[in-house]
Amino acid sequence: MPKHSEQDDALAGLLGLGTHSARKSHYPELVARLEELEAERNRYKWLFEHAVHGIFQASLQEGIRAANPALARMLGYESPDEAVWRLTDLSHHLFIGGEDELRQIRRTLTTQQGLFGYETRLRRKDGSPIDVMMNLLLKPEEDGLVEGFVADITERKLAQMRLLQLNEQLEHRVAERTCELRKARDAAEQANHSKDKYLAAASHDLLQPLNAARLLISTLRERGLPDAEANLVERAHQALEGAEDLLTDLLDISKLDQQAIKPDIEVYRLDEVLLPLVSEFQSVAEAAGLGFDHYIPAYALSSDFRLLTRILRNFLSNACRYTDQGRVLLGARKRGEHLRIEVWDTGRGIASDQMQSIFLEFNQLGVQRATERAGVGLGLAIVDRIASMLAYPIQVRSQLGRGSVFSIDVPLADLPEQTPAEAPMLMPVFGNPLPGRRLLVLDNELSILHSMAALLGQWGCEVLTATDLEAALAVLGGSPPEVILADYHLDQGVTGWDVVTALRQHFAQAIPAVMVTADRSDQCRRQLQGFGVPVLNKPVKAGKLRSVLSHLLSDGHARTETS
Repeated sequence: MPKHSEQDDALAGLLGLGTHSARKSHYPELVARLEELEAERNRYKWLFEHAVHGIFQASLQEGIRAANPALARMLGYESPDEAVWRLTDLSHHLFIGGEDELRQIRRTLTTQQGLFGYETRLRRKDGSPIDVMMNLLLKPEEDGLVEGFVADITERKLAQMRLLQLNEQLEHRVAERTCELRKARDAAEQANHSKDKYLAAASHDLLQPLNAARLLISTLRERGLPDAEANLVERAHQALEGAEDLLTDLLDISKLDQQAIKPDIEVYRLDEVLLPLVSEFQSVAEAAGLGFDHYIPAYALSSDFRLLTRILRNFLSNACRYTDQGRVLLGARKRGEHLRIEVWDTGRGIASDQMQSIFLEFNQLGVQRATERAGVGLGLAIVDRIASMLAYPIQVRSQLGRGSVFSIDVPLADLPEQTPAEAPMLMPVFGNPLPGRRLLVLDNELSILHSMAALLGQWGCEVLTATDLEAALAVLGGSPPEVILADYHLDQGVTGWDVVTALRQHFAQAIPAVMVTADRSDQCRRQLQGFGVPVLNKPVKAGKLRSVLSHLLSDGHARTETS
C-alpha cells in the first residue's frame, strides 16, 4: 500500500475513523483543518516573538516557564532561554518587592482572576530596577499558572519625576518671587506712606505763608489803587489762586489714591448744597462776562457734603473756564430714586473721540500753550475718583462748539425739618455788620496775624491778635471779644479749640468762634465737625471770611461748614 495510505490510516485511527470509506470521505477536510491550526500556531508564535512588550508564562511557585525576546531584552538577558533558566524564583529574582509583593499578587489573582494596570518594579539581570506596568491573568484549570504582559514605563516614570522636580523648583521660584514682590510692595507702601506724610507736612507748611499772602492781596484788592498797581495786585491774586488750586488738587489726588478719604454720609437739603456754590460762582461768571442761572427744587439728598461739593465746584469751575460767551446753568431734577444735579454751559464743547480722556490725570483739552493752562489737569481725575468711591454715576453730553452738560446722580432722601438756626446761612445779610466789631485772632504764625489784622482792620473791625491763651487774656483786658478767629493747630500741641473753650469759661459766655486750619485730613475734619462752629480751610478766601463773620455778627448763629 502506498505511503499516503498509511498516513491516512494512522490519522483515521487517531480520530476514531476505522473504516476505509470513512478515511476516504474525511481526510481532505482534516488535512485542511490541521494546516489552518499550524498557520494559526505560527502566527501567534510570530506575535509572541516579535511583540514590543514583554510576554511571559510563569508559575507563581516555580518561576518563569516561557518568555518572549522583548521580556528578555527588557530584563537585560541575552535570550529568552537565559531568562527562563535564571528566573526560577520570582520573589527573589524578579519582583523587587519580594515575597510580600508576590503574596499580594497571589491573593488578588485568587479573588479576581486578573490584575490589570499593575505598576511595580522588576529586577534586571545586573540588579538594577526597572519600572513596569503589568497585566496578569490566572489561567483557569491550571493551578498557579499565570500569563503576563509587561510594558516598560521607566521613561514615563523618569519624566514624571522630572516634572515633579520642575514643579517643585517652579513653586520654590514662585515662592521666592512672591516673597520678593511682597517685600517690594511693603517698601512701596512704606514709601507711599512716607510720601503722604511728607506731602501733608509740606502742604501744611506751604499753606501758612500762602494764607498770609492771600489775606494781604485781598486787603490790597479792596483798596482804591491806581490802575497799574491794581492790575499787578490782580495778577498776583490770580497766581496765588492757581498755586492754591494746584496744592489742593495734589493733596486730594494723593488721598484718593491712598484711599485715605472715607465718605461721611448725611442728609442735606438741596439748597444747602447748591446755594453756597451759586454765591461763589455768580461773581466768577460775572467776572468772565457770562450769565449765571440756577434752578434748585425742594428736594433733599443723602451724601458727603464736602465730597459732593468738590465735584460740583469742579463742574462749575470748568464751565466758567471753558465758556467764552453765553451762560452757565446749575440745576437739578428727579430721576427715579436719585437726584440728577447738572451743570450746563455754552462753551467750546468736547469732541466725541476725546470724551473718555477728559477724566485722565494731567489732561487739559484744547490747551496748546503753557499760557493757556489753568492748573495741571487733575480736576476731573479727582471727580472721577470721588464719584467711583461714592458709587455715583457721572454723565457727560457735549457738542463741539455748542457746549457741554456734566451731571451726577445722587441718592434722594426725605426732606429734613428746617431749624431756625439753619436759615440765616441761606439768607442774604443786609448792610455791613463788621465795622466797629471787636474780634480776636489766634494763630501761631505772626505773618498770618499781621495779614488777618490788616484785612479785618480794613473792613472796619477792631482786631486783637494773640498766639496763645495767656496772650489772649492780656490783650482782651477783661472784656470778651464778639468773635474769635482761631487757628486749630497752635504750638505745644495746644489747639485753637482749647483756647476758645478756656476763653468761654473765663468770660462765662458762649463767644461765637470760627476755626481756621491748614489740616485737610479726614481726622481733623471729623474733630472740627463735632465743635458745631464754622470751619475755614487755609488759604482763607476773603469773600468766604466776610460772609461767615457777617452771619455770626448779624444774629450769632452759624452752621458748621468747611470751605
